[in-house]
Amino acid sequence: ASMPPVLQDAKPKYTHGVSAATAIVNYNASPNDPNRPTSMPIYQSSTFIQPSATEFQDYDYTRSGNPTRSALETLVAGMEGAHAAFAFTSGMSALANMTRLLQAGDEILCNADIYGGMYRLLTKVATRQGIKVRFIEIWDLEKVKAALSPLTKMVHIESPSNPLMMVCDLRALATIVKGHGAILTVDNTILTPLLMKPLELGADIVVHSATKFYGGHADVMAGFVCCKTPELAKQIYFHQNAEGTGLAPFDCWLVLRGMKTMAIRMERGQENAIKVVQFLAAQANAPNAVVKKVHYAGVRDMGIAQNAVEQARRYDTHMKQAKGAGVLMSFETGDVKISQKLVSALKLFKITVSFGGCASVVEIPAVLSHASIPLEEQHIPQDLIRISVGIEDINDLLADLKQALVIAGGSGAVLTGGSRL
Repeated sequence: ASMPPVLQDAKPKYTHGVSAATAIVNYNASPNDPNRPTSMPIYQSSTFIQPSATEFQDYDYTRSGNPTRSALETLVAGMEGAHAAFAFTSGMSALANMTRLLQAGDEILCNADIYGGMYRLLTKVATRQGIKVRFIEIWDLEKVKAALSPLTKMVHIESPSNPLMMVCDLRALATIVKGHGAILTVDNTILTPLLMKPLELGADIVVHSATKFYGGHADVMAGFVCCKTPELAKQIYFHQNAEGTGLAPFDCWLVLRGMKTMAIRMERGQENAIKVVQFLAAQANAPNAVVKKVHYAGVRDMGIAQNAVEQARRYDTHMKQAKGAGVLMSFETGDVKISQKLVSALKLFKITVSFGGCASVVEIPAVLSHASIPLEEQHIPQDLIRISVGIEDINDLLADLKQALVIAGGSGAVLTGGSRL
């Protein structure tokens, strides 16, 4: 059968009615291209020729819009269930754009153990624009109710939080925030829409560092702001265009390419992460235990590595609003020097900031990802170790963790056989 003709004014569309994993892989990013490419072309052009002095096409200048970027933004908006999504040069650029929704005198409430870069943006940049900033334990809804003031216009949260994996009931939080007349913004980087869709839970804005799971290969920096309403989308686009923070065409293409394996990477990584968490939690029972406490929302029973009642509540709350807890987890040793020794002894887990790539990585947040937060303001233990579990063979990962635990704490630091819970 002959194929239908290509329409020059055709726009890329997200396919609803199938799973996100299927929609990403089968996405037709350039339906108006007569050559019918299976990969989105890179429109590496800063300017676009107009039909005449009085007629104008959809694109004129890449700062204002580019077909490759539009294709990426349409796909991401479809995945999040957003009215529109906008691609930025990094996750921090996306977060900065989000704060442009506020004016001098407005207040933003933010969760206490926020990512270090966001803390820096709010305390060193937003405050200079007259925006008031307060950090509270947003997962405690009573504290949210008490903190809301007539000035509060935005409540921003990560759930699970980075790096303590604290979980907030987003539906309940959204009801409180909306009742106050403020907007709820959620950083969904850790989970992606494959595991949780905050807009469906009541959020108004969802932000991502696409450097992580969307790109997935630690080779591109990008960020997204996803808007629930046309009004919010109009404001976000205005500032993206006015400030020139839109993602470049080649970087958009890298993210589009990375997304094709996003679902399978997330699936394999999470499967590995659960086994790593269970392994580490079990080691809290070792004779000379190095692992004292484990933080992860996707395992209900961690034995003595976590308070049973608190962990059950965290797990139950999380699984009511998400399909899983992803690949990021953290644990405590109770001793900074032991943590340093353990991290340095790992071979497969590379010491890097960021997370969400194919490879397993490790860090001590207090001196890397959260180092921009002054010591007295850090809401995280100094000995905390954060791991992003990759897609390697799980047996190799567990063997690496086992040998590092032995180096850090001796043979008594692991259970015989390295059993899991």
